[in-house]
Amino acid sequence: MGEFDLIARYFTRPVRPGGGVALGVGDDCALLAPAPGMQLAVSCDMLVEGRHFFADVDPAHLGHKALAVNLSDLAACGARPLAFTLALALPRVDELWLQAFAGGLLRLADEHGCALVGGDTTAGPLNICITVFGEVPAGQALLRSGARAGDDIWVSGTLGDARLALEALQGRVQVPAGMLAAARARLETPTPRVALGLQLRGIATSALDVSDGLLGDLGHILRASGVGAEIDVDEVSKLIAASALSTGDRGHFDTELLRQCTLAGGDDYELAFTAPPARREAVARAAAAAATPVARIGRIRAEPGLRLVDAQGRALAGRYASFDHFAG
Repeated sequence: MGEFDLIARYFTRPVRPGGGVALGVGDDCALLAPAPGMQLAVSCDMLVEGRHFFADVDPAHLGHKALAVNLSDLAACGARPLAFTLALALPRVDELWLQAFAGGLLRLADEHGCALVGGDTTAGPLNICITVFGEVPAGQALLRSGARAGDDIWVSGTLGDARLALEALQGRVQVPAGMLAAARARLETPTPRVALGLQLRGIATSALDVSDGLLGDLGHILRASGVGAEIDVDEVSKLIAASALSTGDRGHFDTELLRQCTLAGGDDYELAFTAPPARREAVARAAAAAATPVARIGRIRAEPGLRLVDAQGRALAGRYASFDHFAG
């Protein structure tokens, strides 16, 4: 099968009327048509075999995740998905693999009305690069730079499950089979919180998605906003229990492992955001409208730096380093 046959068979689809796309796959460029008064939100993420995913990953899950991590960036901006491009390097043409990969990719695309409008294919080590395009009303995008002293800090969903799966798959911790299956699902098929991001426009003062670890990612908000923060570590550690761990299983792991997973674990793709205390009811309504649970885990402080405290407000020591591709 040649390159253009591959594209035609697995990745070419008709343009959906009214979806913000004027021209899709087939020309040198796609043409997007955002609605009047809207700004384009653009993000790009790359997944590399051996770095971002295991070689034996289900290709349908890989297709899902490749798009999900990009949709998560749109969610953090409060943008509605429009379209995406796919650049795909393949070591060989494996039609069964391609069918499953395309299936996982395009099912998620259809869920969010996000059209595949172009890209590139080449021979080489397995590498997936997606650029996603969304739209957001001018001046309403959620940014990292708006947090203010006194704001609450919130996160969506659960944290740490993906890190727990990684620890188990790499043999550093023993996890019961059922628990591992639940945690691995969070690692391989994350849920982009697009609906919540849309609901938080006009409520959140800042936002980002948690991709490399809560504390490391939250640091981006603190630097961009020129503020500090205080985080309730015990409250954060509870968040892993909603997915991979039941209450009865919590004793299977020590406290430090739970803290490492929830504070520094990557691949969660939840939203971390800030909002004034006066908007707590508005946050609750937004979460309910998006059918997404949220938890309040701390507060923004005027003093620079990130302070970790326990449930009694006592300061905690400890270094919880988030993922960095080029860290030594």
